[in-house]
Amino acid sequence: MTIRIAIADDQQLIRAGFRSLLEAEPDLEVVGEAGTGAEAVALVAGTRPDVVLMDIRMPDGDGLWATEQIVGDPALAGTHIVIVTTFELDEYVGHAIRAGASGFLVKDTEPVELIRAVRVVAAGDALLSPGVTRRLLERISTRLTEPPDAQALQVLTEREREVLALVGQGLTNDEIGGRLFLSPLTAKTHVSRIMSKLAARDRVQLVVVAYETGLVRAGFTE
Repeated sequence: MTIRIAIADDQQLIRAGFRSLLEAEPDLEVVGEAGTGAEAVALVAGTRPDVVLMDIRMPDGDGLWATEQIVGDPALAGTHIVIVTTFELDEYVGHAIRAGASGFLVKDTEPVELIRAVRVVAAGDALLSPGVTRRLLERISTRLTEPPDAQALQVLTEREREVLALVGQGLTNDEIGGRLFLSPLTAKTHVSRIMSKLAARDRVQLVVVAYETGLVRAGFTE
């Protein structure tokens, strides 16, 4: 199955670099590029890609605004957004989470990680790599949350709490299964049940819950 991708960045050189890298893969297709937030919203509405690589700082509506517009349109529910950011833009990440972004990449990420990110998000997973997203969330966690309140976790079983803690650390279903000696399908089932019980939109929201409840704490290391 071909994964269809849109690229939104105000720097043409970055768009060209991403396009060249992605289109070298047989299962990836770039359906369009946008240089502003408004162009990104129009492009996504017209092409309905599976994944959008979205820069934050763009003219005529930034990436956060564009993300909100796309996520808020029920007709675009099948489109997943990856925010392309830098550590200098940490203050925006919390807004991006609330806007509905499915993951984050830094602009100098390794090419193999960019390709992996697109495939992970297109499969309906959130891109929560321990090396990037966890550090970003840790650095903004005090601005994202009130003091830890574990009451929200009372609806979860002990096993579900274990799974949520690993989701919060950025592990994939395969990695969670390996850690807890479960099949990836069973791990996925647990994650789906947790999302339902906590009324979470996606895995990124589960990470926020893990931080808000103190299940995962800033400064965590494996």
